[in-house]
Formats: sequence, C-alpha cells, structure tokens
Amino acid sequence: MKYNFDEIIERRDTGCVKWDEMPNADVIPLWVADMDFAVAPAIQEAVRKRAEHPIYAYTLVGDDYYEAIINWFQRRHGWTIAREHILYTIGVVPAISCTLQALTMPGEKVVMLSPDYNCFFSSIRNSGCEVSESVLQYNGHSNRFEVDWEDFETRCADEKTTIFLLCNPHNPTGRVWHRDELQLMSDICRRHQVRIVSDEIHGELIMPGNTLVPMATVDADAIILNSPSKSFNTAGLQIANIICSDPATRRRINRTININEVCDVNPFGPVALIAAYNDSEQWLDELNEYLWDNYTALCDFVAKHLPQWKVMPMEGTYLAWVDVSLCCDSVAAYCDDILEKAKVWVNPGTMYGPQSGKGYLRINLACPRSRLLEALSHIARVMF
Repeated sequence: MKYNFDEIIERRDTGCVKWDEMPNADVIPLWVADMDFAVAPAIQEAVRKRAEHPIYAYTLVGDDYYEAIINWFQRRHGWTIAREHILYTIGVVPAISCTLQALTMPGEKVVMLSPDYNCFFSSIRNSGCEVSESVLQYNGHSNRFEVDWEDFETRCADEKTTIFLLCNPHNPTGRVWHRDELQLMSDICRRHQVRIVSDEIHGELIMPGNTLVPMATVDADAIILNSPSKSFNTAGLQIANIICSDPATRRRINRTININEVCDVNPFGPVALIAAYNDSEQWLDELNEYLWDNYTALCDFVAKHLPQWKVMPMEGTYLAWVDVSLCCDSVAAYCDDILEKAKVWVNPGTMYGPQSGKGYLRINLACPRSRLLEALSHIARVMF
C-alpha cells in the first residue's frame, strides 16, 4: 500500500467531536462516523495552498468544481450528470432538510427503511412530517437485511406519503442495494406518486464484491444527495451536493436552500472536493481495502473472543452492525456498560430505530487496526 492507514494520529484537544466530546482521556471512541486517517495528500495540499492566501472571504464556486463532480461520477459509476442539475450546500443533512421542506407539507409522511440514519428522523420531524418506518427484515438464508416489499408498498400507497427517503449504501446495516432492488423501489414509488430522495454520502465506501448503483441511474427523477465528506474524511469542510434533473423541483429546492441560508460555502470545501475527485482515487481504493481488512479483523476477533456477538455483513460504509441481543435486554444500557467498564464508545442500535435497532450496536471501523483491536480487547476482557 502507498498510504499508511496504520498511523496513529493524535486528535484530542483539536476541537474534534469524535475525541473531545468525551473528556476522559482513556476512552476509545468508535461512535460518530468520521475516520481517524489522514486525508489524501492531494486534499491536504489543496487546502494548504488555499490557506496561504490571506483572505478567506465569500466563495465563488467555479467551473472546475462542477467538472470534477461530473467527471468523477461518469468515470467511476457510469452516471452522467448535467451541470445545471447540481446544487451545492454545506452538508448532506442540511440538503435532506431543505429538500424535505421544499417538497412536503406539514402532516405528510416520509417513508424510510428502518433502522436508518438517526438524522433522518429529526429532519423529517423538523419538516413537520411524520416518519413512516418500513422495517428491514434479516434473511438468514441470504445473510443480509432485505426490504419487506409488501409493507413498503403499503406505506407508499398511503395517501399521506409523498417522499421515500433512501440511504444508499445503507447506514447502519451496511447494505449496498442491488439494481433490481432499486428498480423495485422506483416502480413502487412511481405507482403511488412518491418522490425518491436518496442520500448517497457513503457511496464511495464499497466493500469487495459489491457495486454502488446510483439511484439516478435507475430512476432519472430521483433526487440524489452526495458529498466527498465521508469517503475522503472531509466532513469539517462542509460541502455537499443535491443532484436534481427536474427544473421546477430544482428551483423549489434551491429556494429552500436560500431561505435556510445554507447556500454559502467556505473557501476550503470546493478545493477539497476538486482534489478528492480529481487526484485521490488511488487513496480511496486503498482505503476501501484497509476498511475491508478491519472488518475481517473484527469478524475474526468476535468469533474467537466475543461468541455471543454476531457481526452482520458489511457491503458498504465503514460502520459494522452487530447483533448483541444474546448479551442484553437493553442495548442502550449495554453500550453504557461498555463505555463505563471497557472505556470504548459505541452507538446503541436504538439510535437508528427505537424498535428496529433493539439488540444491535454500531461500531465505527475507520481507525488504525491496532486501535480497533485494542478496543475489542478491552470489551472482551471486561464484558465476557
């Protein structure tokens, strides 16, 4: 490997949410979804070069920004994006909220596949809408979570449902949806006049044997939300995009972006995106290899030392979804015990669905392998 993902980088006392929100110096944080890896050298250099200019004023997003996005998705995913379809904003969560506010009215329902990214719940409710959870079903034969298609269609057929909010790849279960699954989602939504909004922020974090299918390559009317922030570890630079092909819908979303005043980006986000998409592909490929090896190390450790745990398949993201139902009645209390006794911070599954997440916890694997194994050793020593 050209890049050193084993390097331990001290992040405490840098104003870092992941490490500094918990003041205890002996806690290993494997919770919030950011990575403990240095960003790609091309991104560091681009940000450094921009920082050398002594004025950090309002930022104009130029042609090179749009070209980087268009070329990346065409080259890597076979998805052709027209420049005029791209709206930029400061993050995918603001993009979700703006899109929902633009396309829904208070009291309408938004379908989601639960357990699901916790901010989906708050964005839907903050938009005055009602969450409609179609609970994913674990299939022991395929060893993966699958859509309950009958329930999904029933929820889409509800006259109050106007949006299906998809997570592709899926956080927290790690599913990378197949084209036939996405096609069926599209067919059902079209049948019931439900718009698809697809959060694809984890779209470059794809494990071996899996392929991202952008929802827009299945349904050209789908609204896609993406960002380099998860894949290239640049969340603090606050840049994201909304891809929308319909002019009328795009105008409404753009208006909401401006109403919510999330239309102005900082000077560093655009240059980081350009460097990521133009000059950091090898770094990303090596990252995915390293993440897969971390997942394999997790599975091996659990099999030997945590036999009551069951690690779910991770097709995408760097977030392992683990069934710990044999160990506890309350997963929230169990995670509190892990934090108190093992000094490891992981997320209880109930964050991602009070019912659908029961019995699960989520582990962030995006850290040097030595740190991951140290955390797991702490858990095995005090919890079993």
